[in-house]
Amino acid sequence: MTSSTARRSVPGFFLAVGGACLVAAAFGGRLALGLVTFGILAVCSLVLVLLGRRSETYQGLTEKEPDERFARISGRAWAGTGVVLTVGNLCAFIGDLASGRSGDPYFWFVATAAIAYIAFVAFWSRHA
Repeated sequence: MTSSTARRSVPGFFLAVGGACLVAAAFGGRLALGLVTFGILAVCSLVLVLLGRRSETYQGLTEKEPDERFARISGRAWAGTGVVLTVGNLCAFIGDLASGRSGDPYFWFVATAAIAYIAFVAFWSRHA
């Protein structure tokens, strides 16, 4: 895969996810929500296409083999994303419990994050 292909695949992924959300929402009887979701993801895709032309950082992150600096930036970005998603799901779980509900969907996200974290620590402690 060339770096040009990689730069196009990220916005393409956003469009594909937006399309899947649109179809799922339409089947669920929430077409307006699906259109809004698709619109947001289409705008994100457009922004990424524009960044692909002008941003050295975006170009560096989507290269086939990024240099050490961009690999470190990407790793830190993914780690930060994981923290934000885990804390958000943990807060939703606690809020659901406080509202008298089971918190079930959020519990599974939090439990999966905890198991994944332990597994990655175990893996990288042996392979780094």
